[in-house]
Amino acid sequence: MENRPGTLPAAPVRLAGRRIVLREWDEEDIPALIEMYDDPEISRWTPVPSPFDADAARQYLGRARQARAEGRRMQLAITADGGQPQGEVLICQDDLDDRDIELAYGIGPRYRRRGLASEAVTVATEYAVQRLDARRVLLRIEAGNAPSAAVARSTGFRPTTDEPVAREAKGRQVLLRTWCRGNGEQAS
Repeated sequence: MENRPGTLPAAPVRLAGRRIVLREWDEEDIPALIEMYDDPEISRWTPVPSPFDADAARQYLGRARQARAEGRRMQLAITADGGQPQGEVLICQDDLDDRDIELAYGIGPRYRRRGLASEAVTVATEYAVQRLDARRVLLRIEAGNAPSAAVARSTGFRPTTDEPVAREAKGRQVLLRTWCRGNGEQAS
């Protein structure tokens, strides 16, 4: 598959790892989406609304489908077998350089500390490098987010010397450090 910079594939994606399947979200997943995102720890590190109820979940899925249709972002449920979502991984064209792919991830409270985030990041990274021909695969992590930094380290990502990226989340400015895993190119 040829990757055109700035565009992710339009066709549905299903990716498998050793213990997980990453798949598209559907309407039947709304209860799992609510359980995952209506959690103080997820709320603390993500821009999703809190509280996260059924209306927020439907709006979230609507925005996800719109971004997917525009080729900007894929939001995939992390599952054990293609069934019950246990988390989510996002695969996005990077805002600063469309040759790079940025990943983000979250795991529902009942499923943490099982290695699901690490495996999802590994599977998504392999997809970005092999199928999307990413120059670099990036994670953007806020200082103090020790669980995400641990996932980054465990999957071979390293902090870069890139300037921190400023983003707005829930009315506050956050600075995110860039972590990188290259495709034949060293982190800057």
